[in-house]
Amino acid sequence: MKHTTHGIFSFILLFVLLLLPGIASSSAKDDPLLSMVILEKLEYQTSGDQEPLVINTQGWIGKDLSKLWLKSELERSGGHLEEFELQALYSRAIAPFWDLQIGVRQDFKPSPQRSWLALGVQGLAPYFIDLEATLFFGQGRQLALRIDAEHDIPISQKLILTPEIEVNLYSQDDQALGIGAGLSDYQAGLRLRYEIVREFAPYIGIQWNKEFGETANFSSSTGERTGETFFVIGLHAWF
Repeated sequence: MKHTTHGIFSFILLFVLLLLPGIASSSAKDDPLLSMVILEKLEYQTSGDQEPLVINTQGWIGKDLSKLWLKSELERSGGHLEEFELQALYSRAIAPFWDLQIGVRQDFKPSPQRSWLALGVQGLAPYFIDLEATLFFGQGRQLALRIDAEHDIPISQKLILTPEIEVNLYSQDDQALGIGAGLSDYQAGLRLRYEIVREFAPYIGIQWNKEFGETANFSSSTGERTGETFFVIGLHAWF
């Protein structure tokens, strides 16, 4: 496990070192090097008997057309790290409001670890829907498709309602991780945030998680739930 972790971090570091010179090569005056860090979610979820801490972050550095993105998702519950995913992606603008992204993803938790190549698009769909669709190429010819969508609905200048959904599909069973082929699961949420300033917004909301098919069967066989509802309280910020 230590060798796998060291290997993926070395690969990400090499990925960064190879891409940054190209990203930084254009005229600094006409196209300056910029960066942003986004704390998508820092939230506690509660369903009565569970209170996981979820931390989702993204960050990028680059110029108008080319950027390096780092994305991470972490969940901690009962004093244990349950999920930890890290992505390193090269992003290139291919159309107004749309980027093509290619890179790597490493799942450190749950065990056993999984490594993926990633290819996807990210952008603004009609009706101002933020959309990400990514195809992951894993070991043993495993394919995974993840689709994320969310939409900000302004209620006032400071109060924003955001419905969102994430759907995951797989080409093969992965019994070691309790994943079934086909539609595996979805997570849907509704969060209401208050922008004290645009860069800092606490929120409350509700989250629904549901598993399907063989994934649900794997969970049922180990006594785990196949569907849960969480109330959430958290923070969204960027700088």
